[in-house]
Amino acid sequence: MRIAAIISLLTAITASAGDHTFVFAGLSLTPEPWNKEANFAKLQKYARQAAAAGAQVISTPEGFLEGYVGNEKRTPGLEREGYTARAGEELDGPLLNRIAALARELKVYLLIGFAERRDGKMFNSAVIFSPDGAVASRYSKSHTAADEPFNTKGTEFPIANTAFGRWGTLICFDRQLPETSRILALKGAQFLLVPSWGGYGEMNDIMMRVRAYENGVWLAFVHPKRTLIIDPRGKIVAQNQGEQDQIVTATVTLRASERQFLLEQRRPALYEELAKPSQ
Repeated sequence: MRIAAIISLLTAITASAGDHTFVFAGLSLTPEPWNKEANFAKLQKYARQAAAAGAQVISTPEGFLEGYVGNEKRTPGLEREGYTARAGEELDGPLLNRIAALARELKVYLLIGFAERRDGKMFNSAVIFSPDGAVASRYSKSHTAADEPFNTKGTEFPIANTAFGRWGTLICFDRQLPETSRILALKGAQFLLVPSWGGYGEMNDIMMRVRAYENGVWLAFVHPKRTLIIDPRGKIVAQNQGEQDQIVTATVTLRASERQFLLEQRRPALYEELAKPSQ
């Protein structure tokens, strides 16, 4: 019996070796347009509160640093030169370095949405800084509804290999096309971070629950007025209360043994039409 008990214990340890549990905090905050210093101060305030409450992974909404001014509906009369000069920040620039230092100080993974200036172009980007201040992942929004005239669309779907499992990032409108989250799931993502700014409400809640369920992943939708943390079964485990600035937290467990059932049922040989341009 003692040997059987030891074997059982070792089996349990082996099975759970790849599991990752952490506390996620979505910062459901509204930034000031163009005021990067004020928004950085707000980030510091709420990130410190979240970390003090036990958060190990923290995310802002889309475009938080500059206030998502690159959308012409939000900023009528937007001009390329002014947008690039006033809103743009380089990944290795002083302000992003301060955010990396904040992640390092708080010992957290910290996602910030920002208008990235890179090689003379502008991108709607989200970077995840690791607890040592290094870049764990950088993603640039790959789909827009023609409302970000000066942003270059991203072309890659990177996976962040972290101490808490494998993560993927989408930004706002990306989430509305099922192919984006499916690509990340097929690449091994267990957790999808979706910083956003645009529409929210009942239809979005349903869509985010479906994205989590159909890919067998955890998902965090972080918006200035609506934040959802959803488990792989499509259940909302945490959400905002009202639309005021707030922190939404939940404990997330990524299980290595958890089967992504619907992915296993795919028949890729039948799906050639998916890669063809629409008629």
